[in-house]
Amino acid sequence: MSIESNASELKAALKQYPNFPSEGILFEDFLPIFSQPQLFQKLIDSFKTHLETTYGVGKIDYIVGLESRGFLFGPALALAMNVGFVPVRKVGKLPGDCVQATYEKEYGSDTFEMQKNSVREGSNVVIVDDIIATGGSAKAAGELVQKVGATVLEYDFVMELDFLKGRDKLCAPVFTLLSGQEEKLQN
Repeated sequence: MSIESNASELKAALKQYPNFPSEGILFEDFLPIFSQPQLFQKLIDSFKTHLETTYGVGKIDYIVGLESRGFLFGPALALAMNVGFVPVRKVGKLPGDCVQATYEKEYGSDTFEMQKNSVREGSNVVIVDDIIATGGSAKAAGELVQKVGATVLEYDFVMELDFLKGRDKLCAPVFTLLSGQEEKLQN
């Protein structure tokens, strides 16, 4: 099956929740994909096919997943590609020496961390998360990768909220598996 046909089937499995977590937001829940092993496999296969077609086998050293939904498929993708998985977590959740990057959220700021020695200097990294909205958290993850001397090859997301233009903040190409919303739910 092609990435496009997988994407169509995956998109059909999403569940929408109007006005969640607040009025005017149409929340697209991709968790139903994980309750069906064949769909979860198609998600992983689609990302793997895209990355191997784009970069070849052996060019990627690590998949870096953002807390918390990047943890749902990042390790499985890393395993399928025979590369390392490295988590990016909120501040205070990782032991040892860490690098930090702060990013802006709707109401204030937050900080991400990554263990300093978890990614080898000079390695190639793909950053994954469920959705790109404003791009702040993904940008912070890219800064962490750069701080340890590695290269961000690409950012991969299950969905994108196009109207927020988050990809414009990122330092590398963006791949989005499923088409996202173009604008917010109207009240």
